[in-house]
Amino acid sequence: MKKHKKHLLDFRIDKLTNSIENVISKDSFKTEVLPVSLKELKGVTKKNGWRFNWTAEFKDPDRTVYKLVIVDNVKIIQGLISLTPKPESVFMHLIETAPFNFGKNKMYLGVLGNLVAFACRQSFLRGTDGFVSFRSKTNLIKHYQEILNASHFGGHLMIINKETALTLIEKYFDQ
Repeated sequence: MKKHKKHLLDFRIDKLTNSIENVISKDSFKTEVLPVSLKELKGVTKKNGWRFNWTAEFKDPDRTVYKLVIVDNVKIIQGLISLTPKPESVFMHLIETAPFNFGKNKMYLGVLGNLVAFACRQSFLRGTDGFVSFRSKTNLIKHYQEILNASHFGGHLMIINKETALTLIEKYFDQ
């Protein structure tokens, strides 16, 4: 199996919302995060505005790729995340919002916050107490510290702890 490039994550949390929020109407839409299928990834290409090779990510046996969708519209992918459970945390390899949710003309706010909250929830379900780790680009370390309350552990390593994970989970998921 081909080795994956180790990505330094460079996502920006636009807003921590309840679910996801339409930029224009300010309406919130209930979401769910589901495993994505290879067939669903056929249209998720750089040609269609996505930044990463999600098909290659999907094919890595150590990773699981999930999609964020609106509950009543599960065919349209709002964002994707790739996770691996580790003994001490859930590791986020990649995270990306759909091209129509990126930039100044985005359709929905809160997509990436929703996916990070899902990673935190997975950490609790897998017995690692909400701890989520990821590698950040240097220029975004402060952003993750301020917005996600993540801790910087040297180099590019960032950690979301139990308390922060619980806050994110409560914001995005019905308990």
